[in-house]
Amino acid sequence: MTTDGHRYQVDVLHLLVSPEHAYFGRPRDGAVDVPTTDADSAELVAGKGIVGDRFYGKAAHMDAAVTLFAVEALEAIAADLGAEPFDPLLTRRNVVLRGAQLAPLLGEEVVLESGGVGGTPAGSVRLRVGRPANPCVWMDRVLAPGAHAAMRGRGGVRCGVLAGGTLHRGPAWLVSPVPLDPARAGEAVRRLPSRLP
Repeated sequence: MTTDGHRYQVDVLHLLVSPEHAYFGRPRDGAVDVPTTDADSAELVAGKGIVGDRFYGKAAHMDAAVTLFAVEALEAIAADLGAEPFDPLLTRRNVVLRGAQLAPLLGEEVVLESGGVGGTPAGSVRLRVGRPANPCVWMDRVLAPGAHAAMRGRGGVRCGVLAGGTLHRGPAWLVSPVPLDPARAGEAVRRLPSRLP
């Protein structure tokens, strides 16, 4: 897979690893203060997720233990709302990328290759992109009023880990079996109504 397909240069901007959930209960009660790391690297294990993360090894999340998110989507949301740029870590997405159009990847297997620069060993992970990472109402509280609706269709994707390895923050390659348009990374994807006979 790493030699086949379309290769896109991307940047891994953030690798969020947190052993606990910060957003549960009622948003008006506020988020829970939990340990959260914006790691330089993160170890992914096949069938389990990101070591040390809240979804690691949880049976209900095996096929969706890792979230990928395009920072361009967050920038577009802030622009739509007339807000200052948001902190990407507030979305609680694990892997924040620049230059990656994610919606066409639903149902596909992809490879992220990172590291190998400045003496850092190269790492590669293979993921199955399973479903959209739909936003929750907490986004209205932690980002800005209206962020929940604005994030629909551009909240990223949830993935299962097929082949583990280490992801590194910094320049990376996304290997996709389908063509992507990095210029459309921030666009909202709206489902078209199904055509019934």
